[in-house]
Amino acid sequence: MKMAAEVRWLLVFLVSCGVSSCHGEAPHRKFEYKYSFKPPYLAQKDGSVPFWEYGGNAIASAENVRLAPSLRSQKGAIWVKQPATFDWWEVELVFRISGRGRIGADGLAFWYTSSKGSYNGSVFGSSDLWTGLGVFFDSFDNDNKHNNPYIMAIVNDGTKEFDHTSDGSSQQLAGCLRDFRNKPFATRARIEYYMNSLTLLFHNGMTNNEQDYDICFRVDNVVLPKNGYFGISAATGGLADDHDVLYFLTTSLYPPGQLPMDGNKVSVEEQAKLHQEYLDYQKKLDEQKEEYRREHPESQKNEFDETFYETESQRELRQIFNGQSQMFDALRELHRKLDEIVGRQERTLSLISQVGQGGVQVAGQPGQQPVLIDTIRRQEVDAVLNNQNVILNTAREIKTFVGEVHSKTESILSNQARAPTAQVQPMGYDYQSFMTEMRDGLNTLKKDVKTTGNVDCPNCLTTSIFLLFVAVQMIILLVYSLYRDNKEAQMKKLY
Repeated sequence: MKMAAEVRWLLVFLVSCGVSSCHGEAPHRKFEYKYSFKPPYLAQKDGSVPFWEYGGNAIASAENVRLAPSLRSQKGAIWVKQPATFDWWEVELVFRISGRGRIGADGLAFWYTSSKGSYNGSVFGSSDLWTGLGVFFDSFDNDNKHNNPYIMAIVNDGTKEFDHTSDGSSQQLAGCLRDFRNKPFATRARIEYYMNSLTLLFHNGMTNNEQDYDICFRVDNVVLPKNGYFGISAATGGLADDHDVLYFLTTSLYPPGQLPMDGNKVSVEEQAKLHQEYLDYQKKLDEQKEEYRREHPESQKNEFDETFYETESQRELRQIFNGQSQMFDALRELHRKLDEIVGRQERTLSLISQVGQGGVQVAGQPGQQPVLIDTIRRQEVDAVLNNQNVILNTAREIKTFVGEVHSKTESILSNQARAPTAQVQPMGYDYQSFMTEMRDGLNTLKKDVKTTGNVDCPNCLTTSIFLLFVAVQMIILLVYSLYRDNKEAQMKKLY
């Protein structure tokens, strides 16, 4: 039974390694420029954003799209013009939410819905009763629970109205408490939807490292509509913030081996030609910069003087910021380790619960049912535990018996050390009691002799007979003493 259990555990380990290696393959990634925008030249001269359309109070510039300015009751949104042609995607959203107040409002929302929403709706500037996904960066505490700013994801089927009074806490799919207002650098959110798993990574804007993400949430078995529309919206209320979106970068994800072939790819000759044109343009630009520096040496000197020195306040701020950055790095590392520990505990608990049901559940191929692998069962575990308990009880009994033998041996050795001539009392007849009885009998006999000494009695005991009787008794006692000493010597040899 023990060998069978070991073989089952080895099989489970090998299958788990195989499954993890299969799922560990990174998907193919393809940047989708028709579903993205970024500076510089984000907006054209006429104010339009290529492949996107915006409305409401949104303002597009060369550097960002301001969805809702820091005025009361402002709403705005920007939506992509055409639906997505891919099933899995990743969106990197870079934005700033800043305002002069200690508390901001209302917030910003990321959308992936089956149809485009409005530009002045009731849910963060877009329409309610949507079909698809909404990720809300809520900065105002409507339910007065002191849990804002907050990030949450809500999946709607088109029939549920957003609960403003509870900030959507009863409808959210997942969420996390993160602060994204008035940060020194732009905040970032990386939203990934791959193989029906929704993941959100967040960068709080405290460092200039673009890869300083920590996980906000991960949810499995999320079903979103196909060919949805991407959008961003924002709104203000009685309080107001500037809601600026700097980057919206979309990447399509494909499982390994399923990357579609693009028939409109640029040929190798055209790529080489464009690359050469770019190098010529870069070289010409460098020559013009050098010529301008030679013609205007005073501007270069002034520029050098301004950037070379720093004031005391700038130095102090830089030192404070460096210290805070180091503290943040340490906290982020602790947070990452805590997330890793929590994830391991969750996986361990799930495996234990599956073992109690008679097997370990391993995900199969996409579209297939999970597979239960035969492993150690509950009755086998109980049998092993019972055997271990029996072994422990037997070991305790043996330990107790050995302890008793040891204590008796120690007592005998200590007695011999204290009194080397001491002898062990016999187990049968009591010698002391026997001597006492003889002494009492002799005393009684003496009294009788004294009282009957003057009486003429032919049948009475004479002195010679009495002495003979005493001599016989003494001989018997001597023989018994020799016998007892011999037995005691033999017992000492055994110990």
